[in-house]
Amino acid sequence: MSDMISIDGSQGEGGGQIVRSSLALAMITGRGVSIDKLRAGRTKPGLMRQHLTAVRAAAEISGAEITGDSIGSTSLTFRPCQVTPGEYTFSVGTAGSATLVLQTVLPALLVADGPSRLILEGGTHNPWAPPFDFLSKSYLPIVNRMGPKVSTFLERPGFYPAGGGRFVVEIEPTRQLNRLSLLQRGSLNQRTGRILLSNLPEQIADREAKELLRLTGWERDRISTEQVAAQGPGNIVVLELEYDAVTEVFTGVGEHGVRAETVSRRAVDAMRKYLAVDVPVGEYLADQLLLLMGISAWQRGEESTIRTTALTRHSSTQIDVLRQCLGVTTHVTRLGEHNTVEVSVKRQ
Repeated sequence: MSDMISIDGSQGEGGGQIVRSSLALAMITGRGVSIDKLRAGRTKPGLMRQHLTAVRAAAEISGAEITGDSIGSTSLTFRPCQVTPGEYTFSVGTAGSATLVLQTVLPALLVADGPSRLILEGGTHNPWAPPFDFLSKSYLPIVNRMGPKVSTFLERPGFYPAGGGRFVVEIEPTRQLNRLSLLQRGSLNQRTGRILLSNLPEQIADREAKELLRLTGWERDRISTEQVAAQGPGNIVVLELEYDAVTEVFTGVGEHGVRAETVSRRAVDAMRKYLAVDVPVGEYLADQLLLLMGISAWQRGEESTIRTTALTRHSSTQIDVLRQCLGVTTHVTRLGEHNTVEVSVKRQ
């Protein structure tokens, strides 16, 4: 297909997700995209450093021709050629999220014709993007269930505002992604809390741990504290619920002027919101899985289905981009309890 797909970058959530998903699907299909009004609804419209890194990373692995690849650009064209697996290093150069850069290039490398090894540098734990822990514990295990084999390890964390994190991803691809069916959590096997601290007083972690114990009622040995080496100060509280079918991750990120107790409370509030509904897929995991479900449906013609909370704007936007780029159909059925839904994606 030689014609370009035109994408309105201001639609739906109107942020960087539209860029990442559009580029990922362009590389999957080999069809170019033209995106206008990039991040039009944001305080600073246009491409920022992490978005530009994602654009250039996608161009590097696919030999794409691009225009508009500059900071602040509000329009972009991207014409991919063949995806070439191999060894790549992508550096954001700021505390911008390196995990979001990975989400741009990973789908194409999951179905490439050879293995890849990626080194990603930048932010790994900041308040505005999925942390590395979500990537490694929640998202990639489900990716692997769909056929590829992806492993990752964190060499050093990168907290906002210093950044400087670094992690490695190794990918053994599959020809086509398997369909996904994720309808029940299964039994709860483990619950843990971890507090990461870098270049900050130990008493911050002590206060966070005390608040976690007060709010959750968990045993003390469920909570661990780790001092980590990073380029600047940083702190994050990570809660994990490991079920038979899925592991969900909830975080509170330390910020200047935010009390330690508030950081713990944010993580616990997110966990309680998930526990209040009987579905396996949380709101942040849903929009990531929808992209893979769309690719699988487009490749195999088989339907994938998940149960999740009421769709966020990110998920609704993902559905629109999947329709525009792949022509797949998404059905959303309300389950009638706690505003939860069943989402199915299939080829028309």
